[in-house]
Amino acid sequence: MTSLRTRLGLAGPSSESGMAMAITLIFGMVLVIMAATALTVATSGLKKADGDQDVNGALAAAYAGVEEYQSRLANDNSYQQYGDSDAPFSKATASKLTLPSGSQANKAFGSGPSGSWASVPGSADLAQFRYEVDNSKYVGSGALRIRSTGKVGSATRSVIADLRQKGFIDYLYFTDIESQDPTLTRSTNADCTKHAWEGRTQGDDCGEIAFSGGDTIYGPAHSNDTMRVCSATFKEVVTTADPTLGRTYAKVDSNNSACSGQSFDKGVPGQVATVQMPDTNNDKVRETRTDIPTEVPRPGCLYTGPTDIVFTADGKMTVKSPYSKMTRLANAEATDGSTPPECGTPGTGKGQLGSADGATITVPANNLIYVQDIPVPASGKGKSNVNAWASTGDLTETSCSNNHVGYPLAGESVPIASTAGGPGSGACAYGARSGDAFVKGTFQGQLTIAAKNYLYVTGDLTYASTNASTNILGLASDGVTWVHNPVNVFGGSMLGDRDREIDAAIISVQHSFLVQNYGRGGDRGTLTIKGSISQAYRGVVRSGSNGYIKAYTYDTRLRYLAPPKFLSPVTTSYGVTTQTEVKAAFTSTGAAT
Repeated sequence: MTSLRTRLGLAGPSSESGMAMAITLIFGMVLVIMAATALTVATSGLKKADGDQDVNGALAAAYAGVEEYQSRLANDNSYQQYGDSDAPFSKATASKLTLPSGSQANKAFGSGPSGSWASVPGSADLAQFRYEVDNSKYVGSGALRIRSTGKVGSATRSVIADLRQKGFIDYLYFTDIESQDPTLTRSTNADCTKHAWEGRTQGDDCGEIAFSGGDTIYGPAHSNDTMRVCSATFKEVVTTADPTLGRTYAKVDSNNSACSGQSFDKGVPGQVATVQMPDTNNDKVRETRTDIPTEVPRPGCLYTGPTDIVFTADGKMTVKSPYSKMTRLANAEATDGSTPPECGTPGTGKGQLGSADGATITVPANNLIYVQDIPVPASGKGKSNVNAWASTGDLTETSCSNNHVGYPLAGESVPIASTAGGPGSGACAYGARSGDAFVKGTFQGQLTIAAKNYLYVTGDLTYASTNASTNILGLASDGVTWVHNPVNVFGGSMLGDRDREIDAAIISVQHSFLVQNYGRGGDRGTLTIKGSISQAYRGVVRSGSNGYIKAYTYDTRLRYLAPPKFLSPVTTSYGVTTQTEVKAAFTSTGAAT
């Protein structure tokens, strides 16, 4: 203590009270220092908390940008054309975009320091976002990508989202009406075009079809109708557009008798809005035009009349299409066209489309083939369709005995209107002028085949092992999509094999997917589908001991990988397939990083 008093200059007999004062001052100073330190730490903590809040808010704003863009796509299915083509993300992918103007102007398309930002609703402009669009793959696969950047204060964060149209390929099984096609059954009852919840009844004799017989559906399923379900198992989510309160399916069989054995692994069917089929796939011919490069930057191939296509594992295909003259069109009237070598050369010379061996070419890359009916020449002085042929000889509308690409087979008992698994009223199975596609083989590539009339799968149609993760095929027809099953005059199968496998996304826009001659030909083994099936009406694949046993499995790649230019519902929304945070694209000043 004396030493302390000496250092403080307080030594002396009368300095005890001064000593107490000094100690008080010392401890006071310590307390002041501690308080100041605590205040500094607290202030720093508040600043850090504010910074953390801004950083988190910026990420939330980026996600809000993705959702806002989705809503714009839902309200305008052509909105993928809009954006700033000079924005860094869009420019890097050579996306073809235009900025909307007037009432459609969008602040989120801003770019650079002088560019605008859109505000997150309810944030009083504190949270903002902007996004850049990549539509470079939209024409081919319907896929979009956006990079959305959120900003709060001085913090910015970015995410990249992959968007894809929700549609028919989201389901292993999709049907509009759960009864047979009235064209095939020759029914004239108007109720057969209605859903059960709209008034179709058993008494209408529309050929109701139930899920039964131990059916197992290995994928998501949807029906716009009321599904009849008996001894069947659904492994994934099932939905219906039946709006009846408390009724999501019917526990009755095809004869309207009560049944049991239903199993729904993901819960009973949920009720959702109707997923509306387009009226036709006719508009796909537009994808073969060369005169609208902004809308169709990569035209596909057009074939006219019956067309036979055989795929090989090396990414090639052999095409026989004897009545094709122009394989691309140059105007909407189809009065002019071209013959690019990548679609095969028209004519009957060796290696040409009309030759006995056909033309062997590379599968069109990420594109579409459209097979149209043979047009009739214009009457009078009007300019004819470039692919027109006169309706004479064995090339008339009623010429059904030879389609000039090998069908019907020699000795085949051609199905007629009254045949179970036949073409129905007013049609022939193999019309000489029909836009029918006949397809089989081992497929490598990305392609959709769309047929104006029928599409026949004439043999196994499987994906090649090469590039297995990206091989994707779409089959679309306005008419029936047939599993070819020819029989002879004795009713026996003319095919030397059993079983059939089809790897594809399949859609019959106006009719059904079904087995030809399903009531004849005996047991054909197992029909394996790896992909998806969409149809307007239920199709039959087995009747009694004839036809195929079903083995249908969903191709889960269809959740993020679509066949190029495949059909979509009349109204659709866009779902996010992947969403990943990336380095911030812009600083808070708007400058690119």
